[in-house]
Amino acid sequence: MGKMTLDRILQSQGFGSRKWCRQLIADGEVRVGGEAVDDFRTAFETDGLEFSVFGEDWRYREKVYLAVNKPPGFECSRKPSHHPGVLTLLPEQFTWRDVQPVGRLDHDTTGLLLLSDDGAFIHAQSSPRRHVPKLYLATTAEPVTGALVDALLRGVQLHDEPAPLAAQVCRQVGESLLEIVLEQGKYHQVKRMLAAAGNHCAALRRTAIGGLGLDALALEEGEWMFLEEEHLALLAAE
Repeated sequence: MGKMTLDRILQSQGFGSRKWCRQLIADGEVRVGGEAVDDFRTAFETDGLEFSVFGEDWRYREKVYLAVNKPPGFECSRKPSHHPGVLTLLPEQFTWRDVQPVGRLDHDTTGLLLLSDDGAFIHAQSSPRRHVPKLYLATTAEPVTGALVDALLRGVQLHDEPAPLAAQVCRQVGESLLEIVLEQGKYHQVKRMLAAAGNHCAALRRTAIGGLGLDALALEEGEWMFLEEEHLALLAAE
């Protein structure tokens, strides 16, 4: 990655405009290796660089990959209309970095949500050609029946789809609880499939994407974390 001046480093990491970052440095709010740096022209190797701003530690990341355990009541949009945006759960610099959700969860759907400022990653994860399996835990309005499970596995016809859509996996795990694995990622797909099969979705939670499970990340609702290489590798695993 090479060397960059400290003001450019801070700007690239989302800490504000170049002018604001220079002011932070001049005010002694930025430390590298535990030492305050007050000259914005000081250059550092970015690879593995660790620094602090306002006493909070950060590591330089050319691109960021994040996981959020999304609570209910948040919209997966940079311009939310009826509910707070999911980006309000993150530090402000991620908005400056143009971090975006990878796909969407409805405002009342909870669970694993990925975010990134890497356009190629967002496109690849969102592409239907990749057939990334996503695991959902659906609470149904009426008790689950064997006929419901069979219908979801065979495929149900949605009014705006040319062919029936089927769950890759569907199993009952409670009286009114289903585990459903989908690959397509259509709009409101789980809810619409349940309705088409004669039931309704009372609550929905996404618990895994590929081999990346929310339980292993140990995130409470509303918490976020950086995804490292080992996490990203799991996204391709089934």
